[in-house]
Parts: sequence; structure tokens; C-alpha cells
Amino acid sequence: MPQKIVQLLVFSLWIPLSALYAQDSLKIAIAEKGDGIYSLLRKQGVDPYITYNDFIALNVNNLRDSLHLYEGMSYFIPERITDSTEYSTEQAEVIEIKNPVKGTTYDIFGEKYADVPSKSERLKGTVYYLISGHGGPDPGAMTQFLGKSISEDEYAYDVTLRLARELLSHGAQVYVIVRDPDDGIRDDQILEMDNDELVLPDLTIPLDQKERLEQRVDAVNKLYLQHKGKHQRLVVTHVDSRSKGQNIDVFFYYHEKSKNGKKLAESIHNTFKEKYQKYQPNRSYSGTFEDRSNLYLVKKTLPAMTFIEIGNIRNEKDQRRILDYDNRQALAKWISEGVILDYETK
Repeated sequence: MPQKIVQLLVFSLWIPLSALYAQDSLKIAIAEKGDGIYSLLRKQGVDPYITYNDFIALNVNNLRDSLHLYEGMSYFIPERITDSTEYSTEQAEVIEIKNPVKGTTYDIFGEKYADVPSKSERLKGTVYYLISGHGGPDPGAMTQFLGKSISEDEYAYDVTLRLARELLSHGAQVYVIVRDPDDGIRDDQILEMDNDELVLPDLTIPLDQKERLEQRVDAVNKLYLQHKGKHQRLVVTHVDSRSKGQNIDVFFYYHEKSKNGKKLAESIHNTFKEKYQKYQPNRSYSGTFEDRSNLYLVKKTLPAMTFIEIGNIRNEKDQRRILDYDNRQALAKWISEGVILDYETK
């Protein structure tokens, strides 16, 4: 497919709904007790299977968990105006190309790690979305190490790539939502900072924090609806930035009303506790899994998810966990084992 056509198809996936609908001309309906999105759309004579995606995008700020209606609240009812808001088969293939995939070779991991061996098919049929914190104009927490500046986003991204590679090796379908065009998996202690990260498919990351988060939510939710019916989970990875003297273990957050999100967080948390007991028997593990429904990505994304803090980049003890690439690989492997445990214990 010619490159220009590919680019046109990619950008057509992300046309703002404001360009397709004028909200002041849309029909408005009030949610009644017991209404869900499907029933509300059916009552208004609209096909819910065709317009579900548009309804979410139009009303996302007035939805509980980005999915449920509030009784008595007014909602915009989308009309079927154009196919541009739907994923065609050809457009979906463009997204797959953007992964990018060449058999078992994934360019995103860099030359050294591009080839991904098949370890098993334990995650066959599953879909995982991975988001690393910050990126683009926002490096996240920063500090100095050996006289050089280091930043949260580079280390979160490296762990995320390693996690993606582990999940792929067990047969999962993986979308890396925040991606760097030239930083694959790196075995360096000091990961050089840059600001060229993009959001899938190839979107420039905005400067405004809320716009950055909305962009990531939009990317995940559109793909989630495309893969509806499959086992889908989201893993968000951050590096914490507490006071310099505060040493922390790995923490896991979830949405209080998501049983599957809690199960995912707990499965990974339990895996970490077991690993600490095995490899560091003289050291207790103080990491927790808990509700953090106030976090924007936890609140607004559709898949069951966990939000992970892997350490304090400003603390010397935590830096050993983050800066040593063997430790970053161990983090990714332990997370992947927790993900497998979550999937296989239904």
C-alpha cells in the first residue's frame, strides 16, 4: 500500500467527533432508572451496535467508569452520518501494521530484541494495551545520576517494552500506546532523554496534561470497542517521584468498581510477594494493591486495568531497581507472570 494512502487511512481513524456532529443539533435523552447505553439507544430508535462508539465519545465526561449512565442525566444521541467514525477492516489492518510486525520480528523493540521467541500460547486470544507514563513534552519526574539527568518516562517506557515482549512471547496481541520511533529496549544504565514519543497510531503528544490523558484514553477505548468480546486488559506503568528519602516497593492501583481490574492488580501483587519471598527472604515486601479511582486513566478507560508504580526515581535504593536493566527485565517478567495468573484463574 503506498505510504500516502496508509497515512490517510491512519489519520481518518482519529477525526474529531466535533467535525462530524454539531452537538446543538443532536437529540438529547434523559437516562431513566435501569437504563444502560444499549437500552437508551434502542429507546431512541438508534442501532446501539453501530453508534455505541460515537455515544461513548460524545458523552464520556458524563459516564460513570466511562461506561455507565447516571440516572436523570441528559445524554447526546448520535446519528448515523458517516462511516468515518467506524473502523473498517482495511483501517484495522493499518493499525496492525503500525505495531509494526514482521512475523516474529517487532521493530519497536530495537535490533537486539526485535526477534521474539514463542514460549507458549497461554495468552492466545487475549488483547493487552500498555501505556507508559508521561512522554513527549512531559518527561515526568527528573533527577541526577552520575552527573546526568534521568527522567521517569524513559524508564517506564523501557519496562513497558520488555513487558510487551514477554506478553507477545506467550501469544497475546499487544498494543503499545505510547511509543518512541527510535528507542527500543535499552540495556544502558542511563537512558538518554528525548521528547519524540508518539501516541498510537502516530499522534504528537500535546503539552496540556488533560489533553495528553484524553488522547491516551481515546486510543485505548477505540481499540477496546474494536476487539469487543475478547479478553482485554490495560496495564499502565509509572515511576514514582516522592521525596528523595522515601524508598517504596511496587504498588498496584485499580478502579474500586472493577472486579476484573482488582483481580488483575491482586494477581500481579501476589506474584511480586512470592518473588520477594523467594529471592529476598530477609526483606519484607510492603507494596500494596488498592483503589485509586480518582486517577484519570483508571477512571476513564474501558478495559479492566491496573496502574503500576515501580519505584521512586529520586531514591538511591529504588534507583537500583530502575537503573539496572536486569532489574527492569525482572520487573517486566514478574508483571507478565501476574498477568498470566490473572488470565488462567477465572
